[in-house]
Amino acid sequence: MANERSTTFEIPAEMREMAERSVEQARMAMEGFVSAAARAMESFDAPAERMGMNPKDMREKTFGMAEANLKASFEHAQKMIRAKDPAEAMKLQMEFMQAQFVLMQEQMRQLGVDAGAAMKQAGDAATAATTQAGKAAPTGGPAKKA
Repeated sequence: MANERSTTFEIPAEMREMAERSVEQARMAMEGFVSAAARAMESFDAPAERMGMNPKDMREKTFGMAEANLKASFEHAQKMIRAKDPAEAMKLQMEFMQAQFVLMQEQMRQLGVDAGAAMKQAGDAATAATTQAGKAAPTGGPAKKA
């Protein structure tokens, strides 16, 4: 009788626990980083508002998107740690990539819509400022010599 090879793929429980702790620590560190970055970005609000933009809405949307992407990545890492075999790991990876592709398409579409609206708003503000400046300018052209 020939030796049979085991086709099961088993990660020792200690390794799995260590990987889970590492992923959790990385998740907590990223949450702290995102929070600090959001506070730092608030300092850009006043200059952007002077240009006729609404930076708070844009910041909240982009940070919300980033947080959703990070959350999905950490959830995926947790699932990968619990995969029982390479086939399950590949299946999880493919599902994750497909879901992220769809999510990124929607996020890019939304950012495009928002950027277009911001450009229109800035253009309208510039047009209004130019019109107002034209109305305030002296009329009559150059003075004539007598």
